[in-house]
Amino acid sequence: MSRIGKRTIPVPQGVTVSIDGQAVKAKGPKGEMEFVVNELCTVALEENEVAVKPVNNSKPARSMWGMSRTRIANLIDGVANEFTKSLELVGVGYRAQMKGSSLNLALGYSHDIDFPVPDGIKIATPKPTEIVVSGIDKQKVGQTAAVIRAFRPPEPYKGKGVKYADEYIFRKEGKKK
Repeated sequence: MSRIGKRTIPVPQGVTVSIDGQAVKAKGPKGEMEFVVNELCTVALEENEVAVKPVNNSKPARSMWGMSRTRIANLIDGVANEFTKSLELVGVGYRAQMKGSSLNLALGYSHDIDFPVPDGIKIATPKPTEIVVSGIDKQKVGQTAAVIRAFRPPEPYKGKGVKYADEYIFRKEGKKK
């Protein structure tokens, strides 16, 4: 039994959820999103909660059960209040700034990196060494933050690079004589 799948998803105030066959649509103050549930699961709207159940007790159906419930929960949470990921730039001369609809990064290379902001994502730079990625789609927010981090991942000796705000960098000791 899926411990995650068994729990129902509460629908917060200001969010409307509609189910049309296998398609679940959520509309809230931050936007509107849709997710098509796998045919191995059934979705039902009971009072002010969404319930996901497997069609049968097979291994693939049980695998899709928890995943579908989580995707629908993220969908509802995203349209109610956005997801955010914070990144920090550590290193001398490392900086970020928004230039129009692209993020300009100076990360110690011989050239600056211009990263075009994907649709549905907002990027803010409150400080030159801080980047805040936000949006209603949790997967897109995480993917965008991961792509920005991949331009210069943190290294273990001095910790220089782009890191998540809550990430711990395991430090290595330098070479000894």
